[in-house]
Amino acid sequence: MDQKLSTNQLIAIAQQFGTPTYVYHAEKIQQQYQQLTSAFANQNVVFFYACKALTNVNILKIVHKMGCNVDCSSINEVKLALYAGFEPKRILYTSNGIAFSEIIEAQQLGVNINIDSLSNLEKFAQEYKATYPVGIRLRPNIMAGGNLKISTGHEKSKFGIPVEQIEDVLNIVESTGLIINNLHIHTGSEIKDVDVFVKGIEVLFDIIPLFQHLEVIDLGGGFKVPYKEGDGATDIALLAQKVGEAFANHPYHRPLQVWFEPGKYLVSEAGYLLAEVNVLKKTKATTFANINTGFNHLIRPMFYDAYHKITNISNLSGTVSNYSIVGNICETDTFAWERSMNEIREADVLVFANAGAYGFEMSSNFNSRFKPAEVLVMNNEAQLIRKRDAFDDLLRNQIEVL
Repeated sequence: MDQKLSTNQLIAIAQQFGTPTYVYHAEKIQQQYQQLTSAFANQNVVFFYACKALTNVNILKIVHKMGCNVDCSSINEVKLALYAGFEPKRILYTSNGIAFSEIIEAQQLGVNINIDSLSNLEKFAQEYKATYPVGIRLRPNIMAGGNLKISTGHEKSKFGIPVEQIEDVLNIVESTGLIINNLHIHTGSEIKDVDVFVKGIEVLFDIIPLFQHLEVIDLGGGFKVPYKEGDGATDIALLAQKVGEAFANHPYHRPLQVWFEPGKYLVSEAGYLLAEVNVLKKTKATTFANINTGFNHLIRPMFYDAYHKITNISNLSGTVSNYSIVGNICETDTFAWERSMNEIREADVLVFANAGAYGFEMSSNFNSRFKPAEVLVMNNEAQLIRKRDAFDDLLRNQIEVL
């Protein structure tokens, strides 16, 4: 049975904790992870939660407890993972375009490291030679993903070492003795076609025999989740089947472990954003429902043209009409234009679905608005896991010199 929070639960949370508020459902996160592990049960596959999707320490602790590892995109995410209880060997650090000093810090913390540039790879090799095995992130020159902004493997992408520069990598290995134990690719997000992952594997199969210490093939993440009725999703069972078939005949003489880095797949459908209607404004073009949030809290619709299902949970039996859902900040922050939904009244509570990934994580204090609260529902109990900002938070770290 699919794990979902009920309308009554969400209304009760809005009444208890106010709005806007992010809500996360622990059991749904666990259900998503179980779907992955069940599909790949007979394969040597390990999952790392791409925590850039949502780094609240309580979420990290849930991920740790259910047995999933964690993938980090910055040294601070690494430190949050350690704080949440992850052992260094269960942490993967794959960053992009960062100062070499951050890689040194990751090495000192003892975590798994993927390096995505020849420059930093050469510096690492000179510093550590054969004493600390690392992985390399390669750019496979594959276009994939639901939006150009979230496609990371194409030939114009800033991410990874281009596969055509593999000879340069080999020269570094030969001259320094550097041990490369992981080949990593990540082609993008919102990938529905599982053959994209197979194409990535095929690219790597030409490279695998060149690295004698290889232990891991890291295929990244980017699994698609459904956002609306009829929306497709990554077929995880089919993905497991095709990955298994591909690796059954891999051209390497030793077993290879496969890593995946799901982020959105684990937490997106587990998250909700609750907002309240401030003002209704009728014009010739549309009826605006102005709510007490904006792209300062949920930027995905404006940044990626992302769709989020929006439901008026205060008036489920109301007459269906069209509304344009807009925010309360001094910018164009249209969440939905002429969206059909039950009659909206001022003070009604609206819920945004699929808000667990890159919602709070990408929020800001634009317009000096407070960041929202976060609530975790576990075992049907709602608990506050982040307080809503207060005025003092806007002044925190400011230094008055006048």
